[in-house]
Amino acid sequence: MPVDEIIIRLFVMVDDRLVDVKKPPDARLYPSQVVTIGLLFALKGGTFRAFYRWLKANYGYLFPQLNERTRLVRLLVIYQQYTDEFLAEPSLFAVFDTFGIELIHPRRKGRSQKQLGRKGVSNGRWIVGIKVAWLINDQG
Repeated sequence: MPVDEIIIRLFVMVDDRLVDVKKPPDARLYPSQVVTIGLLFALKGGTFRAFYRWLKANYGYLFPQLNERTRLVRLLVIYQQYTDEFLAEPSLFAVFDTFGIELIHPRRKGRSQKQLGRKGVSNGRWIVGIKVAWLINDQG
C-alpha cells in the first residue's frame, strides 16, 4: 500500500473521531490534519526537523496549508491530548523479532511461475522465502 494512501486513511479515521473539535478561525490547518501529522511523526520517529523536511518534500500536496516548522511544533503541543487518544499505552514488557523462513533454495529461484517469496538475506545468509514478524507485549 502506498504511503500517501496510508496517510489518507489515517486522516479519515482521525477526522471521523474529531468531529466535535472546531477549527479556530485564524488557523490554517484543521485539528484533524494536525493530529494526523502528529501520528505520522510518532510512527516515523527521528528528529522533527528531518520529519518536517520529509513531509513537506514528499507529501506536501496532502497538506497544502502546511505551517512552517516551528509553528507546527507549537500546534502539535496544543493538540497532543487528541493525538495521545490514538496511540497505544506504553507497556512494561515488549519483544519484537523477525526471522526468515526459507521456502526454496536460492538456486531454484525463478523456476516456477507460481513462486512464493522473494530473495533476500536472513540471519546472514541468502534465502528465497518470507519474513515473519512477532510482537509480544505484556498483554499477550
